[in-house]
Amino acid sequence: MKGQNEKPHYHVTAALIRKKGSFLIAKRPQGSHLEGYWEFPGGKQEQGESLEECLEREIREELGLRVKTDRALLTVDHDYGSKAISLHVFNCTCLAGEPKALEGQEIRWVAPGDFFKFFFPPPDMKVLEFLFRTGNGKEG
Repeated sequence: MKGQNEKPHYHVTAALIRKKGSFLIAKRPQGSHLEGYWEFPGGKQEQGESLEECLEREIREELGLRVKTDRALLTVDHDYGSKAISLHVFNCTCLAGEPKALEGQEIRWVAPGDFFKFFFPPPDMKVLEFLFRTGNGKEG
């Protein structure tokens, strides 16, 4: 049971979806937490669903894509002050569809060398550091 001073903690998923060496990123819409920042697509885990089910549902709802979560790459814990998150990042394979911005968000395919042109929230910056440090940012 949470004490009165305990902040909410959310499990959030993010997909690394690649196409010809570029990654799919999405801009957080106006009115949302961290609006205007770019991120790897995904979303908040709902009660009773696995992280993989969450990510596949979020990608279907937000982008109209059917994806398969291949493997978990890393988890980034971050404290925003009023809430904390654990960002679970997965490599994903697109099984069907072309991405569409179904929730009015802007989406783009971006080569790793161009990531510096976009503002990412702190947890996604940790994902970028991981990609460059491990060589996972290369096409493969």
